[in-house]
Amino acid sequence: MIDFEKQLNPAQWEAVRSPGGPMLVIAGAGSGKTRTIVYRLAWLVGQGVAPDSILLLTFTRKAAAQMLQRASALLGSEGAALAGVQGGTFHSFAFSLLRRFPGALGRDRLTVMDQSESQAAVAAIRDQLGLARGDKSFPKRAMVLALISKARNKELPLEEILSAEAFHLLPHVPALAQIAAGYEKYKAESGLLDYDDLLSGLEKLLTEHEPARDWVRRRISHVMVDEYQDTNPVQARLVRLLAGEQGNVMAVGDDAQSIYAFRGADVQNILRFPKDFPNASLVRLEQNYRSTQPILDL
Repeated sequence: MIDFEKQLNPAQWEAVRSPGGPMLVIAGAGSGKTRTIVYRLAWLVGQGVAPDSILLLTFTRKAAAQMLQRASALLGSEGAALAGVQGGTFHSFAFSLLRRFPGALGRDRLTVMDQSESQAAVAAIRDQLGLARGDKSFPKRAMVLALISKARNKELPLEEILSAEAFHLLPHVPALAQIAAGYEKYKAESGLLDYDDLLSGLEKLLTEHEPARDWVRRRISHVMVDEYQDTNPVQARLVRLLAGEQGNVMAVGDDAQSIYAFRGADVQNILRFPKDFPNASLVRLEQNYRSTQPILDL
């Protein structure tokens, strides 16, 4: 039997034993955020929550695997049950659901392009349109794809992205917009998806396909999201769709550690959580375990 209360500080214990409903855990650097998630997983299973009804969303598969491994070790002989927890990235979870309901996107099967295939498609479209020939100032295919992706993730026009982050490329806005439109047309006509389409496809599935949405909500009773400050707009909407406004969702993050704006993250998601989830409880992890007191004082 795990003595949760003795192994956690009061704030961690409060988060771990939350009875349910929306909860935001603000976890400062070195405050035991991962420990709290791990013990929460073990607590839920120990309280009789079916492992396969728990969804753990992280930003790397490795992080999810490590959390589940640690929670399994805590539970000992009961830890094998945690193999049923759905743990992974937003994109891997989206792919698993879209494969289950491919007809919702009008496809017989899903084919997802990798980064090199997407870049090759962008280059081919650029050449077909006769753009950038002999112009050394025109961005390379990798940069073009990155700009298209960022505009999608931030849900902003390409011109606004360039104005904020690549001012020197503004003269190329018309050409880049043509390539972006051609890229979307190519994917649609070829029956292909790219990495970003997984998230938008899942949102479409959950908003427009009632059988899929009902299936997901029946299957998943608890949603846990790590590094919530690094979610982009569509990821935040997906959390709301998966959990519902009063669902059992625990988001963990720290607005002071948001460092992924360059890939579309929106720190406003964590700041807006109490509005998105009315009556959400708030727990702050403020005890630091990583640094010595002189460093913290400094």
